[in-house]
Amino acid sequence: MSNPLPESGYVRLPQIIGKPKADPPVPPIIPVSRSAWWAGVKSGRYPKPVKLGPRTTVWKVSDIRELIEKAGN
Repeated sequence: MSNPLPESGYVRLPQIIGKPKADPPVPPIIPVSRSAWWAGVKSGRYPKPVKLGPRTTVWKVSDIRELIEKAGN
């Protein structure tokens, strides 16, 4: 499976946890529910988001890559 993450920049939540109802469907990088993701952010298990605006929340690609590497160990 190829890694759909860009080299650098930011990703939004559907790019991380997937969005199966989208057309075409977005496969998950980290297969958890939206509520489980936010609970993990709150507990420190997942990286903290960056707010770009009042309704725009993103995560650094570098933080997501680090999370994937830690999970692989």
